Amino acid sequence: MESKAPRVRLEPWSETDLDLLRATNAPELMTHLGGPETDEQVVKRHRRYVDLSADQTGKGRMFRVVLLPGGEAVGTIGFWEQTWQGRLVYETGWGVLAAYQGRGIAAAAAAAVIERARAEKKHRYLHAFPSVDNPPSNALCRRAGFSLQGECDFEYPPGQVMRCNNWKLDLERPETR
Repeated sequence: MESKAPRVRLEPWSETDLDLLRATNAPELMTHLGGPETDEQVVKRHRRYVDLSADQTGKGRMFRVVLLPGGEAVGTIGFWEQTWQGRLVYETGWGVLAAYQGRGIAAAAAAAVIERARAEKKHRYLHAFPSVDNPPSNALCRRAGFSLQGECDFEYPPGQVMRCNNWKLDLERPETR
């Protein structure tokens, strides 16, 4: 029996998404990101997400991941400008609520966000920096078509250095899957 890939829709991050962000701040979801943030930090991050989604200059976008056909918000994903090794690139990151993990939702959302970043036609590369100790996120990068560039030190959260894998995807190359 062939499993059917989940259908998702990416919806722009809005003022109403603060509770979703709080839900993705759960300890089990933040293990590889330095642990949960304080509520004040979550509120600040929510403000950055709202501002990024309202920006019209191609600096990036944040989205809530909506599972279809039911329409429940099950996670977050986005892309934003980052200076990496002296070049402006896009970086991506995601989080899927624990109850929805293991169903292919993050992979479907990643494919959709790659197309959104590609459509901007602003930066050639999209990078992801999951912790070397996070096998599911690293597997997602591979499945989404990113190429592993190697390990690197990456500052996240600000002031804390973590060991990550640097995954890179060429947005100028059409999808080959």
